[in-house]
Amino acid sequence: MPHWATQSVFYHIYPLGCCGAPPQNDFQSAPHSRLERLYGWMDYWEHLGVNALYVGPLFEASTHGYDTADYFTVDRRLGTNETLSQWIQVLHQKQMRVILDAVFNHVGRDFWAFKDVQRRSPDSPAGHGFCEVPGQLKS
Repeated sequence: MPHWATQSVFYHIYPLGCCGAPPQNDFQSAPHSRLERLYGWMDYWEHLGVNALYVGPLFEASTHGYDTADYFTVDRRLGTNETLSQWIQVLHQKQMRVILDAVFNHVGRDFWAFKDVQRRSPDSPAGHGFCEVPGQLKS
């Protein structure tokens, strides 16, 4: 573990809940910059002595965030990649580190590879990444 982590005071944020995001992602709506609501918490975190934030999940997902559909895009219910980048820059100016939470060993039903397995199984090249439970992969 890096030395800075052993000397840090962490605060965990579940942004989908903390920022009031809708429970379902429609994957069509324009991004809504709900992450901006977290700016108002920065003084409080500083008052507590927080110098590291553990944030997530926040990548594009269907519902609760751990059912990821795209690991390269901030969930539209929270904003955009630029929204996140700007927020992190402000935190860094305040000497706060940021760790982004993501679960890379599972995905949601809207993840491209899972959809491909549903469509083309057993011919999908992504098929080796999923365990088939009888009757569960087909829509």
